[in-house]
Amino acid sequence: MTEPTRFQLVARTGHPSFLDLPWDLPLEVWQTPRIVNVIRGISRHVVRFVEYDGVLYALKELPERPARREWTLLRGLEGAGLPVVEAAALVTEREDDLDAVLITRHLEYSLPYRALFSGAAIPDLRTHLLNALAELLTRLHVRGFFWGDCSLSNALFRRDAGALSAYLVDAETGEQHAALSDGQRGYDLDIAQLNVVGELLDIDAEIGLPPDLDPEETAEEVVRRYHALWDELTREETFGTDERFRLDERLHRLNRLGFDVKEIQLNATPQGYRLNLDPHVVEPGHHRYRLLRLTGLDAQENQARRMLNDIARYREAMERREKRPLSESVAASHWREEVFEPTIAAVPENLWAALPAAEVFHQVLEHRWFLSEAAGKDVGIDKAVESYVASELPMLRPERIVLEEEG
Repeated sequence: MTEPTRFQLVARTGHPSFLDLPWDLPLEVWQTPRIVNVIRGISRHVVRFVEYDGVLYALKELPERPARREWTLLRGLEGAGLPVVEAAALVTEREDDLDAVLITRHLEYSLPYRALFSGAAIPDLRTHLLNALAELLTRLHVRGFFWGDCSLSNALFRRDAGALSAYLVDAETGEQHAALSDGQRGYDLDIAQLNVVGELLDIDAEIGLPPDLDPEETAEEVVRRYHALWDELTREETFGTDERFRLDERLHRLNRLGFDVKEIQLNATPQGYRLNLDPHVVEPGHHRYRLLRLTGLDAQENQARRMLNDIARYREAMERREKRPLSESVAASHWREEVFEPTIAAVPENLWAALPAAEVFHQVLEHRWFLSEAAGKDVGIDKAVESYVASELPMLRPERIVLEEEG
């Protein structure tokens, strides 16, 4: 009778047990048919991917102490609602003193930064990369997380209504604090700037960079955009007793940036009002949570903003047609049933391998806008869907490339 392989596995419910994997062997020599090859970034550790019922999981082999630490950090960041990969399981105490393995669920529809520079070009790639990485680092710092190795390689990117959203995939060097000092934030920014320069130089040497993307200028711009966003979130603002409208303007600017403010501190002085915002009460995901509350649809922040605008437009049309006011929740319910669901249902299923439903809907809206501009009138959603499908299918290329590994 063969003795069972010795290891300890901690797995979160809702994921596979992973018990059929060869835990007695080093990860790099696995030959299991579950192994798949996925486009990914550079890692200092052995990283491989397995598939269960169409869902991909990333397995990273590293020493037990940092593995346990990263497992804890990722779960904490996820619990705080931050954009990170989902930690699914941790395997330790393996035979023959093999390293631990951290298992995370692969982020669907995402790409490593290197893949963004190959294949079909993303318009204004530089701006989108800058905004995505700067916002990710800002959101982490607001929650007191020191990354320690901020880089394009340690993030994954998703299309988000013509822009990009960034997700943290490697927290090995991170530290969670109640709040970060200016020195800690500055050190994280220095690391980010150095890493981005090196990564873009590597891309330039391999396949070349777009003409408008200079590595050093791009890295410096990440830092500038971070500072601008951090200042908008945290700076103290003073205004006169007759300028109370500036409070609403500040809050509206933060909403447009995708942040909600749960609490403000307003001090009245003889000179006027002094407004302070504690970063701990500034919540990212304003439009995303609002869309989820109204429709039950989960989307990226920019996708949600675009869909909320379409709901508002739909609500106005309904009110004109019915000659009575309608609540936003009622309009949103009708919009999902009469606009969103029929639109997605009309798009062939093979497009869904490339893009999530919210991004498909955004692209249909973009297509509708261009058609309407050319026609000088609103062409309607049905015609936009028909034209979109006809134009997209011949050029369809899946965003996630998965190949069976040889051998």
